Amino acid sequence: MRCLVTGAAGFVGSHLCERLIKEGMDVIGVDSFCDYYPRSIKQNNISKLLTHPSFRFIEADILNLDLSELLKDLDYIFHQAAQAGVRASWGKNFEAYVRNNIQASQYLLEACKIWPVKAFIHASSSSVYGETRDLPMKEGGETKPISPYGVTKLAAEHLCNLYWRNFGIPIIILRYFTVYGPRQRPDMAFHKMLTATLNGDLITIYGDGEQTRDFTFISDVVEANLLAMKCGAFGETFNIGGGSRVSLKDTLKLLSQITKKDLKIRYIEPQKGDVRDTWADTSKAKKFLAFHPKIGLEEGLTKELEWLIEGEYHAY
Repeated sequence: MRCLVTGAAGFVGSHLCERLIKEGMDVIGVDSFCDYYPRSIKQNNISKLLTHPSFRFIEADILNLDLSELLKDLDYIFHQAAQAGVRASWGKNFEAYVRNNIQASQYLLEACKIWPVKAFIHASSSSVYGETRDLPMKEGGETKPISPYGVTKLAAEHLCNLYWRNFGIPIIILRYFTVYGPRQRPDMAFHKMLTATLNGDLITIYGDGEQTRDFTFISDVVEANLLAMKCGAFGETFNIGGGSRVSLKDTLKLLSQITKKDLKIRYIEPQKGDVRDTWADTSKAKKFLAFHPKIGLEEGLTKELEWLIEGEYHAY
């Protein structure tokens, strides 16, 4: 079977490519190496993949691709590519979010009308829910994002549903909740906190630290994609959470415990677009996908810590 993975050099995309190849599939990976974080990090993510005979890499902007050859005889699309970052999505940066999160998704969906695939797995985000007290968050609940990033991710979901209803494109949407683990982006909280702790630097927390997140380890997210590929639940949306909703203050205590270091912490005002709490109701994913997260927070953080140490964390 042949798969296309967009955002293949990114955090989730590179792990997904490796797993698909391990499952015996041929993988075409596409990534534009956008400048949201250093290119060298993404190149390192796919360094081993580039030597594998079942992997073909294309460096390109999705909107500039000729999809007629790329999608020919393709079985599955895993659309992981997106302009990431809640806090960076305001102001003049919004144009990149519209292009990479909305227009690129529409371009791929439109192509699938001509070159059909068996399944189109679309990566979305818990950011589509916004600020809600209806916890845990359910797929059928209200979606009122409070960041431009969340708005573009929700718009892409709407496009997926439109193409499913009108053209039968076999869409499955996965809403990720705070993914972490080895290769996590350098702008993400755990990467920053662990690096600061190892270097003896100050950790900055936006808000009072009582805000909570549902943390999901990378291997569980990858597993959810493979389960979605096989389930045939087209037109459906699934929360993908790790089942470890924890406050940032409790997370900091755990970081201190696993690093065996005292943390230097400062608290400053909350950032625009950051939600207070996330918590995934994953009962639908359990029912339709047989999704059961396997990696708890302590084990997952330990794995990310080991990766940072092995990769000379101070260089980040």
